[in-house]
Amino acid sequence: MKRLLRYGYRVPLLVLHVFIGLPVLLLLLNRWTGRLSVSGEPLDQWSVGLWSRIMVRIFGLRMKRFGTPLPGPVLFVANHVSWLDITVLHSQRWMGFVAKAEIEDWPFIGGIAKRSGTIYHQRGDNASLHGVMHQMLERLNNGLAVGVFPEGRTLPGKTIGVFHARIFQPAILAEKPAQPVAIKYGDKGCAQELMAFGRTENFFSNLLRVLGEPSRICEVHFLEPVAPGEDGRRKMADACRQRIVDVMAAH
Repeated sequence: MKRLLRYGYRVPLLVLHVFIGLPVLLLLLNRWTGRLSVSGEPLDQWSVGLWSRIMVRIFGLRMKRFGTPLPGPVLFVANHVSWLDITVLHSQRWMGFVAKAEIEDWPFIGGIAKRSGTIYHQRGDNASLHGVMHQMLERLNNGLAVGVFPEGRTLPGKTIGVFHARIFQPAILAEKPAQPVAIKYGDKGCAQELMAFGRTENFFSNLLRVLGEPSRICEVHFLEPVAPGEDGRRKMADACRQRIVDVMAAH
């Protein structure tokens, strides 16, 4: 009964947010709005943040931030649990994400992702990866932040996979820091499995299930950054992963 009640008010809110809020947002994501600012932030980036904060609230997430995201060109690296991760991070700080190419075709999410600076990667395609690395380097050199999920895929529960070191190469070449970010759904990460994709779930079935879940805290931990060093990308990747693992293990 409680789930039905939650659907009763969340579904209309989601419909309004998608069919009214999303077109407005897409109109604001253009070359001209980037020249305007709100509270010191470019209007287009501020708009993505506002839309994302409303979106996560509709899904019952109450954001709780620990630490401070670095300003300027930074490589943000986070653990990957849910399709909501990008929206969760955008609610805290704008960054252009590297994401799998399939997301571009997802309803609602694909449109905003493309217009908000997402770099798409065709998994298993080395030519695509080369292009992604070039775009990441170009953005970092142009003073923009980039967000990546170094595990390369979503993982259920509290498991943190191996971080692919190659994705850190643009930060080393641009001489920019990487800031690890730990995403924990539920108080102290108790709802990681609930938010992750089930074995038989696709995007729509997961969205529908999560939309009916009880409201809960979502913790976003911006951790101590890792500077690009002479030790190379493997050391950089391992240091970022260990800081996220330490936070995920804390109770």
